[in-house]
Amino acid sequence: MDSQITKINQSLNTAEEMRKQTQYIMQPYANWEEYLTPIPLSIAIMAELACLSSNSDFSINKNPPKDGYKYIRHPDSFCACLMQVCNSGWWAFNEAHKNMDQIRLHTLNVPTFMKNVVKILFEGSNNIIQAHLPDQLENIHVIADECLQLANSTERRFADVINIIQELLEVCIKARNLYGEEVEEIKKKLEESKLRQDTSNEAVKRSQKVVKTMEEELKEARQSYKAAMNSLPGGWEMMAMDFIGAVTDSISSVFNGLSALVTQPVSKACKATTKIADTVSQIKSENTAADPVDEINVYSKSREILKCAEIIEQFVQEDKINWDGLHDQKNNATVTDFPAKQFERILTNLEKIPNCASKHNAQSLCKNGIEICQELAKYAPAGECDEATTLSLIKRIQDLTKVACTFDSRSKDVAKCPSLTPKLPMMYKEEAKMEKMTTSQKASKNARFRIEQTRVQMNKTRELYDRSVENMEKNQKELTEILITMRNCKVKEIDFNTAIQMLVRGLDAMGKVKQQWEKMVHFFQMVSNIVKTSLHTSLKEFTTTSEKTQALSYNEKLFSKDLLYSQAFQATNVASLVHMISNTYTEVSSKHLMDSVSSLGMLLSMDRESPGFMQKRSELQDSCDMAQNAILCLVLKNKNEFERKTNSRLEKIDRELLVILPAAKPEEIQHIQEATQSGFTEEEVSEYA
Repeated sequence: MDSQITKINQSLNTAEEMRKQTQYIMQPYANWEEYLTPIPLSIAIMAELACLSSNSDFSINKNPPKDGYKYIRHPDSFCACLMQVCNSGWWAFNEAHKNMDQIRLHTLNVPTFMKNVVKILFEGSNNIIQAHLPDQLENIHVIADECLQLANSTERRFADVINIIQELLEVCIKARNLYGEEVEEIKKKLEESKLRQDTSNEAVKRSQKVVKTMEEELKEARQSYKAAMNSLPGGWEMMAMDFIGAVTDSISSVFNGLSALVTQPVSKACKATTKIADTVSQIKSENTAADPVDEINVYSKSREILKCAEIIEQFVQEDKINWDGLHDQKNNATVTDFPAKQFERILTNLEKIPNCASKHNAQSLCKNGIEICQELAKYAPAGECDEATTLSLIKRIQDLTKVACTFDSRSKDVAKCPSLTPKLPMMYKEEAKMEKMTTSQKASKNARFRIEQTRVQMNKTRELYDRSVENMEKNQKELTEILITMRNCKVKEIDFNTAIQMLVRGLDAMGKVKQQWEKMVHFFQMVSNIVKTSLHTSLKEFTTTSEKTQALSYNEKLFSKDLLYSQAFQATNVASLVHMISNTYTEVSSKHLMDSVSSLGMLLSMDRESPGFMQKRSELQDSCDMAQNAILCLVLKNKNEFERKTNSRLEKIDRELLVILPAAKPEEIQHIQEATQSGFTEEEVSEYA
């Protein structure tokens, strides 16, 4: 049965399926819609600003900044400043399309290099791995760095537009003596824009911490492997394999979590329907919250903690404890000595992480686990204890497992990690050889728990995606109403205040586009960092690791291979997510946006007094409206397709894996559901509200 569960789990979770699963989980946080939806409005605003530049001109250079103007080139002409905004916007949109297409072509090659990595790791000797694997990893690294430059270049283009608009608004407030509610709204918008930039700068600093965290986690994984081997009496090999599987899962969890973290500053700071003041206070509160890298580091221990709890719980049978199985007569040791030592090691590692709520929860779990192990070790040699103590121990063990399950579910939520994952290739091969020796008694329960986690995770993802689409529709409706009001003004009647309001809207729209490109920058930084860690740390460790004989056939050399595979896979996983975004972006942009961008370019080059100017303005308005409607239709179509695919995934899991599991008691199913649900509901309030 256990062998069948493992085989079906592997077939359900191929590399391609894992890439799709990552895309499903990340859908509400990283999708092409967020790159494209602000663009039609931005183009329309640029067109209206171009029309305004034909009005009577005036100087805004009455109270120049002490250090001079950083971005405005013609402060003596307000109309010239408007044209500078329009021209910089036009260049930004053109470069965005061109560079996204280049990113699409570059990332298209990553799967080929990943196949080569797998082939070398699976089929190559140690000498071949050392000789040829660096080249394949370097190929992925080069692609990541080239895409990073493209994304950086585009992000800087949008930053230029934002900087010009910000400086123009600040100067206008001083030059024209604006007052009342209007100026307060403008000031709040400027504050929001600057705080977003501060958040962006924090994300850049965080990326440096990410590299250090990845290196430390890999080092810790190796130490965990060695510690487990050193504390392993003979005959406990299968237990060690189970635990080391949890250690490698921890590495995947860190990489997944740090990759998902890329999207977090944007998704939280850029809520379409949030009021300005709320957004400002929200961004400020984010900067004082627990460091998300530290949080991910803590939650990455969840699989190891849960595995230790499961090792203890397997000796509970109904209302009895299997004392005979618990005490190893041959080695004169208690089996729970092994998880106790792992709990102690995890506690030591947690001490290095700054204090936060998740750390306290993890420490509490480890301390409870150690106390239970010590009490079991006390009674194990005699093989008995009184009934009251037995029932108390059983209750504590079951509670420990339940809380560990909740903590693991929370970990999956925070790190945006798939719940059902395959075993790493070298481990899977070695476990298949060991299958005849012994089997895990908890395989069925564990599979049921992972299936329930997947179901809850998919349901939550759909709910978040639904809310994000609803908010986008609401936002689009509000923006359309603003645009209609703007267009109803006759060109000659548009006053200075109207121009300022358009600039404020433009600042907001361009800020949203820029933030999406910041995501792209951080995605490629992540890929580059993972590959660099593989080249400079993991590959070096592999080269210096010996293949000395030990109790476990899954030796340190094979463990190193799995770590290399895990890193290469995670890098290509992120690249695959970006390729999906870039591929759809260029397709939609080519069909629905580039005509509008070209029309904007023509409008900017035309004489404002020429007869064809107003006709071109009208054509551009129609083009932007059509683009906006087309993108909205595609978003809704994409949402329906997403629901179909996630339903199909859950149905396949039920059809192939759930159906082969032995029947479980209703109370066991209820405990699993409660632990899973509570883990996925402890989150920030109204993330998409």
